[in-house]
Amino acid sequence: MSNDFYKTSILPFAGIIIKLCRAYTNSQEDFEDYYQEVCLQIWRSKENFREESEWSTWVYRISLNVCLTLLKKKKNNVQHFVSDAIPAEETEANYAFSDESLNQLYDTIRKLSEIDRAIIMLYLEEKPYKEIADIIGTNQNNIGVRVKRIKNRLKDMLDGKIN
Repeated sequence: MSNDFYKTSILPFAGIIIKLCRAYTNSQEDFEDYYQEVCLQIWRSKENFREESEWSTWVYRISLNVCLTLLKKKKNNVQHFVSDAIPAEETEANYAFSDESLNQLYDTIRKLSEIDRAIIMLYLEEKPYKEIADIIGTNQNNIGVRVKRIKNRLKDMLDGKIN
């Protein structure tokens, strides 16, 4: 992967990639593996980008698909990763596995279904419903309803009302 491509086409979206990877992993090691695999798949698929959507939408869609694929492989105990450390400058703001309140939020988000996790992570990134719908593959109205339900469920889970 060229350093220029990484700096111009992946690094500007590192925040959401990191958040999505974190929402689908439970350990620093898995997180690093997911992040690296997402970056690799973005680089591998760059020639397939047809400009029918924004580049950011394409990046989010690939990130989500990679996370879901790796999660399914992990559930089936099939793993193959190449692990190198993620450069610190990319992750300083999002690398807080030691922040207890943030960990509690991610733990709660991980209890949601795979798609609900993706929706809430994109919502927390302040993506418009239309863009979330494009990434998820549904319509804008469906996203609005689901966001409201997810927020209520997260609130209940964090308040200890439901598991």
